[in-house]
Amino acid sequence: MTLSFNLKSVVVVALIFLVSACVSPPPPPFVSEIDRLTARAEQVEIIRDDFGVPHIYGKTDADAVFGLLYAQAEDDFKRVERNYIWAIGRLAEVEGEKALYSDLRARLFMSVEQAKLDYQNSPTALKDLCDAFADGLNYYLATHPNVKPALLKKFEPWMPMFFSEGSIGGDIEQISEKGVAAFYGDKAVHQDTPDLAMVEPSGSNGFAISGKLTKSGDAMLLINPHTSFYFRPEVHVVSEEGLNAYGAVTWGQIFVYQGFNQKNGWMHTSTRVDFMDEYLETIIERGEDLYYLYEGEELQVDTVNITLKYRDADTYKFKTFPTFSTHHGPVTHMVDGQWVTTRINWDPVNALQQSFIRTKTANHDEFRNMMDMRTNSSNNTVYADADGNIAYYHGNFIPKRDPKFDYSQPVNGSIKKTDWNGLHTVDETISILNPANGWIQNANSTPFTAAGEFSPKAEDYPTYMAPDPENFRGIHAVHILKGQSDFTLDKLIEVAYDPYLPGFKTLVSGLIGAYDKSRKPLRALAEPINVLRQWDHRVSIDSVAMSLAHYYGVQYLAEGTRPEGKSFMQTIEHFGNDSLRSERLTIFDLAVQKLTADFGQWDTPWGDINRLQRLTGDIDLPVDDTKPSIPIGMASGRWGALAAFGAQSVNGSKKLYGYRGNSFVAVVEFGDKVKAKSLLAGGQSGDPTSQHFYDQAQRYAQGKFKDVAYYKEDVLKRAVERYQPGKR
Repeated sequence: MTLSFNLKSVVVVALIFLVSACVSPPPPPFVSEIDRLTARAEQVEIIRDDFGVPHIYGKTDADAVFGLLYAQAEDDFKRVERNYIWAIGRLAEVEGEKALYSDLRARLFMSVEQAKLDYQNSPTALKDLCDAFADGLNYYLATHPNVKPALLKKFEPWMPMFFSEGSIGGDIEQISEKGVAAFYGDKAVHQDTPDLAMVEPSGSNGFAISGKLTKSGDAMLLINPHTSFYFRPEVHVVSEEGLNAYGAVTWGQIFVYQGFNQKNGWMHTSTRVDFMDEYLETIIERGEDLYYLYEGEELQVDTVNITLKYRDADTYKFKTFPTFSTHHGPVTHMVDGQWVTTRINWDPVNALQQSFIRTKTANHDEFRNMMDMRTNSSNNTVYADADGNIAYYHGNFIPKRDPKFDYSQPVNGSIKKTDWNGLHTVDETISILNPANGWIQNANSTPFTAAGEFSPKAEDYPTYMAPDPENFRGIHAVHILKGQSDFTLDKLIEVAYDPYLPGFKTLVSGLIGAYDKSRKPLRALAEPINVLRQWDHRVSIDSVAMSLAHYYGVQYLAEGTRPEGKSFMQTIEHFGNDSLRSERLTIFDLAVQKLTADFGQWDTPWGDINRLQRLTGDIDLPVDDTKPSIPIGMASGRWGALAAFGAQSVNGSKKLYGYRGNSFVAVVEFGDKVKAKSLLAGGQSGDPTSQHFYDQAQRYAQGKFKDVAYYKEDVLKRAVERYQPGKR
């Protein structure tokens, strides 16, 4: 009976299932794309404070990223779009044929097909973030029909795979576009050669201060990137899943790049760790096939045709490039007639994950574990936290190599010995944790002075791990941090803006010495020399000596006899100590003449020359000597200025206008509650009609930082606007 009952029950259930299966369930209601995005926007709130900084609150991390990208687009869609046009290799569709080799360089390492595959194979959490990226930007475009994209009318979730490093370009920018053009195209392709005398060094400063040197007993961090102006905005992004990150984000990124959360902070500086290699390939032609020699065998060269689209007047044209690669990577250029392949780190899935995970770490152990992912190849990291730890990591992605070879030059690609042998562990790389001196600094300088006498020793590491030379900013940082105590946030700002310029001490002293030893000194130079003789090598708006020193230094870099194989600092020391005395005087005479010709008198204060001006929201900043500008008492980082202000003449302007250097700057104190102050060059918005286009300019000139609103109660006190995306 039991069996019969059970069987009967099974039959009944089966019949019910069959009947149900024959009746199709009603289709889900149709939801349009705009309705879907609108529903998503309802999970997000944006609060703009009195400086226009967006504080973005989302239920999930992905919701917060949706709001982050929407807010970025509100502030400067043009720059967000431009970064992705560049990264995905479609710049020529906007700028024409001249940009073809920029696009080709990008496509040599990453195809759209591979980016799509990487996205599809990503962990769910990362896919959610990438989806949110695309949704946030597409919702902005949908709700702002007046905005006309230069090219990208729709953003795709695979696009961040091209843009995974901290700065746009990351590793790939180390590869010469000119070399790519010479190999794959017209060797006569014109590319502007920058004036090395005027190019501001790229990079950043990071200081970490132990609690034993602060008044509060809490650790502090200086976040001081030196980037192109308006390259990174200030953001605050929060979720109910534990995200609460504040800092700078490169336009279009899904994570805070340099910043802090409630427990720790991180500052990235550009590194010279050798994280990429070039290989000389021995190419063998057999009919139409190409082979390369490797360990005595002939292996086939991979050939892929890459077709690029480019604008030509009002139409588009296409150009196809047969490209070549070996197991080392794509062929990027030639050296002495030999093909060269380049190998770099390209692991976008893990790089994006590492960059986002970093923003949610709660202590040094978690931060250190995050570093084990080893994808942050082009950066050093300066760190501080609420537990009182300070730390430094010199690089993160460092291939293991045979130290018998010189990897600063292209190496023999036909032997296995030059290949990478995995990666160095974090423990094997150069790092510092809680040094006895109580401070850490890096200014794109050698790690072997990062903690003064408690720094790592060069002899303990392979040369390729730290080829970074010392520079004047590093010397300045060590000098100013030694013997300091009782740090407050204001004192940390004061130290970070110290006006001393060590690069001019040797250069100017050498000039004065040459003048004093000259048998027939030029009488016209007596007064300018006397001004320099009395100078303390500190920059200020009122300083005439600074004007003379700048013109002299730039003139010497342009026309002086340079020693070969020397770093910038060594070159300046040569100009000051070992160059011909007659050369020093001749060049100084030319500098005085040029200064007089430009401004009508040689005794022109520095502030009359060195200016900040923002006339439009254009990416390439126009300048105009006849229009208002602000005097700036800062100087180029090349001379050791910690607060760097790279300025240049544009299209024949007499005044020098800032374009690179201190951009976003923050000081952070990690106690029971985070305290921070920040400053942004110009303002948050790229829209000239916005009140936040230029509202921090005077503050920037004065080094007057604003208090950061981090906790919600403080954000609400300073709230000027509260809205959901699409409802502003």
